[in-house]
Order: sequence, then C-alpha cells, then structure tokens
Amino acid sequence: MRHISLWGMTVLALTCLPTHLFATETKPNQPPNILFIFSDDLAYQAISAYGDSRQLLQTPHIDRVAKEGIRFDRCLVTNSICGPCRATILTGKYSHKNGFYNNSNSRFDSTQTTFPKLLQANGYSTAIIGKWHLMTNPTGFDHWDILPGQGRYYNPPMISNGKNVQREGYVTDIITDLSIDWLKNRDKSKPFLLMAQHKAPHREWSPALRHLGFNGDKPFAEPSTLFDLYKDRAQAVVNHDMGIDRTFTKLDAKLVPPPGINSVQLEEWNKYYLPRNNEFESANLSGQELVRWRYQRYMHDYLGCVKAVDESVGRLLQTLEDEGLADNTLVVVTSDQGFYLGEHGWFDKRWIFEESVRTPMVARWAGVIPPGQTNGQLVSLLDMAQTFLGAAGVAAPTDMQGANMLPLMKGESVADWRKSLYYRYYEYPSPHRVKPHYGVVTDRYKLVHYEGKDGGEWELLDRQVDPLEVKSFHQDPAYESTMAELKAEIRRLQEVVDDKTPPPAKAYGNDKLEWEPFGQLK
Repeated sequence: MRHISLWGMTVLALTCLPTHLFATETKPNQPPNILFIFSDDLAYQAISAYGDSRQLLQTPHIDRVAKEGIRFDRCLVTNSICGPCRATILTGKYSHKNGFYNNSNSRFDSTQTTFPKLLQANGYSTAIIGKWHLMTNPTGFDHWDILPGQGRYYNPPMISNGKNVQREGYVTDIITDLSIDWLKNRDKSKPFLLMAQHKAPHREWSPALRHLGFNGDKPFAEPSTLFDLYKDRAQAVVNHDMGIDRTFTKLDAKLVPPPGINSVQLEEWNKYYLPRNNEFESANLSGQELVRWRYQRYMHDYLGCVKAVDESVGRLLQTLEDEGLADNTLVVVTSDQGFYLGEHGWFDKRWIFEESVRTPMVARWAGVIPPGQTNGQLVSLLDMAQTFLGAAGVAAPTDMQGANMLPLMKGESVADWRKSLYYRYYEYPSPHRVKPHYGVVTDRYKLVHYEGKDGGEWELLDRQVDPLEVKSFHQDPAYESTMAELKAEIRRLQEVVDDKTPPPAKAYGNDKLEWEPFGQLK
C-alpha cells in the first residue's frame, strides 16, 4: 500500500515584466474604485489567457487585465449554479448560511448584510447593472438596473430602480452602455462600486448579430472526452441529463429563433442560420455525427457570446482611462462558475468536477497588483466580499466565511492560506438530474459524496494521475489512506463552515424527496 500525502505546496509564479509597467503606489486615505465585471457561465477554457489546448477563442481585453495584473488558476466556487454564486459573492457566506440554495425556489433575503451595503455605508457610490437573478430587488445600491429572472439576449425588458423598462438591442451591449453611462454620470465626489453583470454566455447562447459566422465555419477542436462513456464512475454521473447527445433542444441548436428577436434582427439572423439549418436537416445525422454537429453549433454560439463580453471589458477599460479612473480602480473579471464546453459530452455546470467548479478570475489594480502574475492557490468567489472590503479599508463582519485575497494579489506569500475547499450542490432533480453532492477540493484531489439511498456513493478523483477526471479511485487499495484523510478533511470543513445538519427539503428544489439526503460519512 502506498501512502499519498494530502497536502502539497502551490507555486506562485511571477512573470518578469519591465519595471515601467508598475505604477506608483496608491496614495493613503484614497479608497479605490471597484469595477466588478461578472459573466454568467463563462468557462476558463474560452479565455485565451488561460491557454486551453483547443485555442477556441482570442479574448484580448480579458487577457489585458491578466497581463496588467493577476490571473488566478484555481478560483473555485462553493455551489456551482447561478443564483447561489451571486448570493455567496454578496454575503461572503456559503449557501446554507445565506439561505439561497438553488435557482428553483430560493429567494434572497435582502435584509442580510452584504459587502455593497457596507461600502455604501462607508461613503461609496454603488450600482449594479445587468443580471441579478436573486428573485428579490437589490438592496445596498444607489442605482440598479437589472434583468428580470434570466433575462433575454435580444430586446430585453429590464427593471430600473423599480421601474419596468423595455430596451432595444443586444443584451451585452445594453449592459455595457448602461454601465458606461453610470460611470460618466456618477457622484464623482465618492469612490464607486460598479457591478456590471452580464447574462452572456448563459444558455441558449445567442450571439450578437455582428458575430454570426465569426469563425468562418472553421471547425472547433473537440475535447478528448466528448464521447465519455463514464466507465469507473458513480451511477450519479451516468444518470445525468445535461449531455449534448440527449439534452440539446431546438432553441439550443438555433433551429428556431430566440425569444424577443424583432423582425429586422430576425432577417439578419435568418441569413446566417437558415442555409446551415437546411443543410443540417437534409443530412439527417444521428449518433456521433449528430453530437459533432451540435458541438460545432454550440461552440459557434457560445463563443460568439463570449466575444461580446470581451468587447465589453475593452469598452469599460477604455472608459476608465477616458474618465481618469484607471490608476485607482480595482478591476476584477470573473464568472459565477465554470462551464462545460463539450468535456464529458456536457454543457452546463453543477458538478464538483474541474470545468464546473473552477471559474476564471483576473484582476488589475495599478500600483498595488504587480503585473504579469499567475497564482495557483485555492481562492474562491467566497473571498470576493472580504477582498473588496479589505481594498476599501472597511472591516469585514466576523461571520463572513471567506478570506481577503489582496495579499495574494500583491504577490505576497501567505503561509496559512487554505489548502482545501468545501463544496456543496443541492438542486435536484431538475434541471439536468445532477445528484446533490458535497465534497472537498485540494490542489490534487477531489473527494465527493453523492446523496442517495443506502448511504449514497463516493468518488475520488486524482488530478495528478487523471487530469481529465474520467476515473474514480475510491475503491483502489492504494488510495485507502488518502480516502481516510480526505473524509476527515470533509468532517473538519463541515465544522469550520458550520454545515452539520440536513438542509430544508426546499433546498433541493423538490419538496418531496425520493432518497435520503445528507448521508453520514462512513
């Protein structure tokens, strides 16, 4: 039997860049502005700064933030789904503490403490523009202009400070325009927090009309696990309903027009899609060839959405420069979680697996964050609230559960930074039939427990041996001691985050459970 150590050291790499790229240190008593650019379902694989082997897309503006600051390579989420991640960012707390478990029936308790409220109380002008998705109206913001629910890609209705407004155009451009307008017309006597939150590239992945055919019909490289057979995996993985082969609708495939599109837009939309759809219908594809066609259509549409987000980042950065704000603004670009771009044959997120639990995050703050850094520590969206409060010099409440990332951003070595992160997902059975599960993520391993009758199921993933995460090692005798260590670490983390009791039935999005939740560790 071989013993596999649980912990490993993470290397902090600082790329050598010319010293003229470093700005002067920010003056004391000058709180920074904060620009938080947030996408929905933005995969790190779609950002060229992350160097995905498929080279799916060039994202020069997001890459610029990374080049001028820091790129985090293991930014993880605590519950990989849209609304709960937003609630975690605002509160600095896990879902079981902030009460927002799922997208099915959760409602955000707007009376609880959030970092925008604390910044607002400490002299900040605050605004949120774009996707909110927390089912109650925003609080802690001087200005808010949000999409109701998931929002629409074309001609979206919005709610501006409580008033219903019908807007015309493409949603990413609208959110960018509104954000720029607010920046230019804000209360300039105060530092600001602007949360510019995009719908894109959320399903059904409708690109801006200008980006239709951006790749010239050149095929996108397929992931090596596109036809994963889920051998040596838990039954929970086998029984999913989020595959390109089985869950791809006509709307996903653009065989029908997207909601909200007007007649002028539809004419342009039809010029691109109709000839290709007719060719597809004539081919009468099935099996792997059908999956391949769907994958190519998915990549065109998803990446087209990302192109508009990248353009938005560029426009917002330019506005900071035009307004003389670039030198004292902390810019963070991230997403509510990762997303599958065909890996394991999937789209969507939810799982503890890498493409889902890992989200991109890049940050820039001239004179504070040295340029050209990459960081491999386990950071999290759970840390955003304390990081923003720390940057502003505002004390964080003691019940927040994350940590201030500023020392890492500055390139400092933090000896006691976390070596593991607790994860828990709830929403079941719909959509996508992903079994609720909890687990621990370390630099090398993931140990996950799927809820269910008869004690549920375990999986142990070893990213060093199996970086594609296609095999579970939980029954391998060579991993016996590792299993014991990781189970003990789950117990410890459940104590630390105070997740010791079963959640309410409504946390699962289904008031009548057909299996035992929150199985006991054995």
